[in-house]
Amino acid sequence: MPEGHTLHRLAADLTDAFAGRRVRSTSPQGRFAAGRVDGHTLVGAQAWGKHLFVAVRDVPWQVHVHLGLYGSFRLQPGSRHAVVGQVRWRLTASARSGSPVTADLRGPTTCELLLPGEVESVIARLGPDPLRADADPDRAWARLHRSRRSVAALLLDQTVLSGVGNVYRAEVLFRHGIDPMTPGSAIDRTTWQGIWDDLAALMRTGVERNRIDTVRPEHEPEAMGRPARDDDHGGEVYVYRRDGMPCWVCGAPVATTDLDQRRLFWCPTCQPAARVGA
Repeated sequence: MPEGHTLHRLAADLTDAFAGRRVRSTSPQGRFAAGRVDGHTLVGAQAWGKHLFVAVRDVPWQVHVHLGLYGSFRLQPGSRHAVVGQVRWRLTASARSGSPVTADLRGPTTCELLLPGEVESVIARLGPDPLRADADPDRAWARLHRSRRSVAALLLDQTVLSGVGNVYRAEVLFRHGIDPMTPGSAIDRTTWQGIWDDLAALMRTGVERNRIDTVRPEHEPEAMGRPARDDDHGGEVYVYRRDGMPCWVCGAPVATTDLDQRRLFWCPTCQPAARVGA
């Protein structure tokens, strides 16, 4: 599932391509009421965690998109592309208002029109997003610190913290030497602030590079004389999808297990339980 940095990057790309332009809105697949925003001017897009909201002028609703596991939103130059596959929503802007461009949404979990109160309801259910300037890390810590659930489970709970997925979860816990099974109640305020600040920085880098990179300079391939990572997720990581491989820091095998139906990765040597106290 795309993590929050992907949605923020997508929101910026859609805004850059379509904001202020009258758009053609269609649903080639026929499963979205795209005609209700057809012919209107797109105001812009913004991300809240893994949710995308697209605002259009002179209509009472916004388009709400959640990509889920299989969704993708592809932008390409030109406005006369043939429809390929099951396109839930197609946005096009012609050359009359700038460079022609097309955006095709395929396979999302959600693509719907929401009224303002419904948008607010979706956002109200979400924890703070480290990539948003209006986010409050104390609100996430209050939820986390009251819970006996593992910090690994809580970091993926979108009502606690929004936008963080399996990769950032594994990597930020490694970078801070925290055993993933540590109860949320054992994470003190200082430790949480460090996690939050690190997530915000890592995810901003993800927006800029359009991939997830989490290793420090001294552990980059060039610095260590090792091959670059070859994985469809791209980027350099410490533990994610590296089960059984030697940790870049200590050399111990990276461990893995299932937690709440998601795969968890960590280094038992670098992330001992004793590192975080109650």
